[in-house]
Amino acid sequence: MAGIHITDIEAAINHWRIKNPSPDGVSLPRELRALADVYGQMVYFKQDYADEFSLPLAAAQAWQDWYQSTPDTPCIAICSTSQGDDWCKGCGRTFDEVQLWIEMTPGEKRGVWQRITADGTSWRFNKYAERAAEDRHLAKVASEAQTKLDL
Repeated sequence: MAGIHITDIEAAINHWRIKNPSPDGVSLPRELRALADVYGQMVYFKQDYADEFSLPLAAAQAWQDWYQSTPDTPCIAICSTSQGDDWCKGCGRTFDEVQLWIEMTPGEKRGVWQRITADGTSWRFNKYAERAAEDRHLAKVASEAQTKLDL
């Protein structure tokens, strides 16, 4: 079963809360209502995953809209599977996941994202995230160190 994790349903709900907020603060727009129904059933039945292929049409469409706003691939263009590794040090995917990515369903892709995010050991989540934070910090320090010119 290709599953959609409950955190993805939550993210889709939040996406729609911003995109199409309640007109009166009480009623829910169609997309939010569809996703909330799925979310409520998942909570009630203590399920972490919803079946990608059996979602009600309105919920599936609302989820797909959110899914289209997410990055498609975790690739950071440093692929160690091309060097013979069983899993990529850059993004955390297995060799098969890298090779079959374009054939995977959105639910399967989100499952991979869920796993590599929970693991958090690939360079995507540490080495390069730390460098990006350092670069932002250095840029801020540099901009604060500049003095205004009296023109």
